[in-house]
Amino acid sequence: MALISLRNITLAFGGPPLFNGINLQIESGDRLCLMGRNGSGKSTLLKLIGGELLPESGEIQRQQGLKVTQLTQDVPQGLSGNVFDVVASGMGTVAALLAEYHRVSHELAHDSNGKLMSRLEALQKELEENDGWSLHQEVERVLNRLDLDPEAEFTALSGGTKRRVLLARALVSSPDILILDEPTNHLDIDTILWLEEFLAKNVKTVLFVTHDRAFARRLANRTAELDRGRIYAFTCGYDEFTERREALLEAEITRQALFDKKLAQEEVWVRQGIKARRTRNEGRVRALKKLREESRQRQERQGVAKIQLQVADRSGALVAETAGMTFAYDGHPIVKNLSTTIMRGDRVGIIGPNGSGKTTLLRLLLGELEPQHGEIKLGTRREVLYFDQLREQLELNKSVQENVGEGNDTLVINGKSRHIIGYLQDFLFSPERARSPVSILSGGERNRLLLAKLFTKPSNILVMDEPTNDLDAETLDLLEDLLCEYPGTLLLVSHDREFLNNVVSSTLVLNGDGSVREFIGGYDDWLSQAAKELATATPAVQKAIPEKGKTLKEKSRKLSFKEERELDTLPDLIAALEKEQEELHSRLADPEFYKNGGGEVVVVNSRLAELDQELETFFLRWDELESLKG
Repeated sequence: MALISLRNITLAFGGPPLFNGINLQIESGDRLCLMGRNGSGKSTLLKLIGGELLPESGEIQRQQGLKVTQLTQDVPQGLSGNVFDVVASGMGTVAALLAEYHRVSHELAHDSNGKLMSRLEALQKELEENDGWSLHQEVERVLNRLDLDPEAEFTALSGGTKRRVLLARALVSSPDILILDEPTNHLDIDTILWLEEFLAKNVKTVLFVTHDRAFARRLANRTAELDRGRIYAFTCGYDEFTERREALLEAEITRQALFDKKLAQEEVWVRQGIKARRTRNEGRVRALKKLREESRQRQERQGVAKIQLQVADRSGALVAETAGMTFAYDGHPIVKNLSTTIMRGDRVGIIGPNGSGKTTLLRLLLGELEPQHGEIKLGTRREVLYFDQLREQLELNKSVQENVGEGNDTLVINGKSRHIIGYLQDFLFSPERARSPVSILSGGERNRLLLAKLFTKPSNILVMDEPTNDLDAETLDLLEDLLCEYPGTLLLVSHDREFLNNVVSSTLVLNGDGSVREFIGGYDDWLSQAAKELATATPAVQKAIPEKGKTLKEKSRKLSFKEERELDTLPDLIAALEKEQEELHSRLADPEFYKNGGGEVVVVNSRLAELDQELETFFLRWDELESLKG
């Protein structure tokens, strides 16, 4: 039996039907990737499945006791507390116990009084009865992997960090169906790779929307597309889905051409005069009326955006040249001794973990920041356009038209005057949508709007900071083609591996410690070159080579004798640590321990925290060696 079944679901929100009798089943073990153009209803369908919305008609059947957890694109309003509490809230009924245990333990580390100890004892007992210890470890494991501070106040975090916290909350909840809406937004490549691996190994059933083609290719075993109120589901991965979809679209174009030809012929016939109204032809007239009605109700597929770039006069041959450039914030190195040259026409990708300084490097290369050591030489005749990933250039309270036109009804695009409504239609904004406030737009629509706003101005240097977030597949493909044909210079920060592979000609890789390495080609080229370097490097150089290069090489070899011995000893080592952990929990559960233990309580709690970290390390190492063995 399916976990959830949607039968003949309709939903319109008072306008044209968003869903027009759709049917969908999700079975246990499905990893279903939901595709569709911006505005086709993907997020709305996720809310229906998650129980946040009800259909206007149709039926949704769920297995009894079905648990569905959803990670939305937007951060929920009114969410507060420290990061540990927010993540633990995904655990359900045991969440309050975990949160209080975490708080009391934290207070005991600074103030060991009898009242706190008594409360800790009671909490420990309740947690043991509710399997709370394993859940506590799971929360800490996910927090550690997503590099989240458990004591940080949620409301004070950046938008990207809040998304990581909400992702952690969704991951620890162990749902029957995990729903993820653009889960890779604001995650760096390392975290995306970890998320792919985590979902593949630990989450049985997942429904997700993503613009990240590599992510979809790695995870999906089913693919579905929303298109003009209908849903088309395929039991296949992403690549086969794209082939099947193209075949369906070609067949649809052929059918519509035959339909239009027949309708035109019948319209000619009916205009021939009185013969068409004779009794023996009434059936043909009724058939014509039916054809007219079918034509009237037919929904055309949304067109493809017609994005154009305005190119300014060429910049100087040199765009930027650095020699030993160094920059740090509060003593933390961002860029250290970077020497590189960027020439006119170069397409440079910038890769690195969140917080490694990618945006800072952009500002240095643009001359917005001065290096603290070393030199930077900037080229001449530079006309720069900057795509900001936070979309701060958009004014939410103004309309789409006002954001782009800035008070004007016409624009000059590549020397030709264009009415702003016609220009916005090239970016798939209808006249009605063009008059709507930006605040009601989806994430993908805001990205398209920012592109429309930027591309009203000519440039010869294009700087794009995470431009692919929320864009649908068609617009993403078009943007790729546009950037590949752009004659100016491109500086691109992106976590989208396929986009980098298809667009850039060289890559600067920030490792988070100030070191920046330069490679020819895109993301896959970086991995390949890093692996080759690792094979011939000295130990000192190996340490500086990106972890992805190490991973690539490690996965292509067998375990060494030393690693086999290590793998054999890990189960016993883990068992010994778990036994010690159990003994310490037993001591903490004994009321007499608090009467006679004194300061020993703090020592025991401290050792338990150490054990959690040690076990996490050994479990990860065990998993790593097992994967190499396989």
